[in-house]
Amino acid sequence: MRYLALALVPALFLGMESSTAAPADEVKMTEAGKRAVAKGLTWIAANQNSNGSWSDGKYAHNTAVTSFALLAFLSQGHLPSQGQYGAEVAKGMRFLLAAQREEDGYLVGARGGNMYCHGMATLALAELWGSTANDSVKPALKKAVDLIVRCQNAEGGWRYEPRPTGADISVTIMQVMALRAAKNVGFNVPNETLKKAISYVEHCYNPYSGGFSYQAGGGAPGFARTAAGCCVLFLAGNYEAKQLPKAIEYLKDNFEVGQHFFYGHYYAAHAVHQVDREWPAWYDKISKYLMQLQDHDGFWAVSERGSSGPVMQTSISCIVLSVPTHYLAIFQK
Repeated sequence: MRYLALALVPALFLGMESSTAAPADEVKMTEAGKRAVAKGLTWIAANQNSNGSWSDGKYAHNTAVTSFALLAFLSQGHLPSQGQYGAEVAKGMRFLLAAQREEDGYLVGARGGNMYCHGMATLALAELWGSTANDSVKPALKKAVDLIVRCQNAEGGWRYEPRPTGADISVTIMQVMALRAAKNVGFNVPNETLKKAISYVEHCYNPYSGGFSYQAGGGAPGFARTAAGCCVLFLAGNYEAKQLPKAIEYLKDNFEVGQHFFYGHYYAAHAVHQVDREWPAWYDKISKYLMQLQDHDGFWAVSERGSSGPVMQTSISCIVLSVPTHYLAIFQK
């Protein structure tokens, strides 16, 4: 499989000014963006495993990779057994439900995983439940949400294992996004859980750079970490957090970061979408940037520092390009 390199993208975007050309909710997909997503979804569908899952390199039959793929289809309105890719979505949903561990609701499957996988799968199930009210999803989603609430540690964050031990911002944002998605569709999420998550993320903030670090108490800030930190604050309802203005500027200044580019932009799209004055210019820039990276066969496969592969990169690209469709509730304001 051919891999591109982020460094080869022409430096067309040396800066991005805030735009007031259109309110955030008036930003639309371009025809070129629609064609790019259509090609991407065709490629994702063609690479589904027979059991309904998706794999990315060493991450075989993985619940997180599968969930990203499902969100890509949902972001264009494809539901289980409905729409062009209804069959693929239905198979993917069945894989997630079958992957849940009976005794505690852990969504990692026979191949194993961690709370990162569980959080992504919980988010996917919440979006599926909100879109379909499928009776088979609700009990699985409840068990998954209850596990997340139980596993929050004393600092307010989450780590890779399903128990309240350590914490980092990467795993924490996965759980917060899952909890907010579940809350959006009527599940009870304790307010105290979200308040503690805000407290943890605030301790990851670097006031000098405006960025967020991987763990509380110090460490180098990064683009993906900062996008995750902004998302936690927005998702937990802290829209006026004092950290946000400088953090958004950090994201703008570090747009072309090579490490965890796709993972970071998955969260950055959510965060910047919440800021009316920033979103039109940001969406225009990321759309053009992503479309330059797409392979002629429809997938995105970019050599970067980080663990994402072509399924995850293609899924995230489709999700980001599809934000203006408003199909994914978690990306709505």
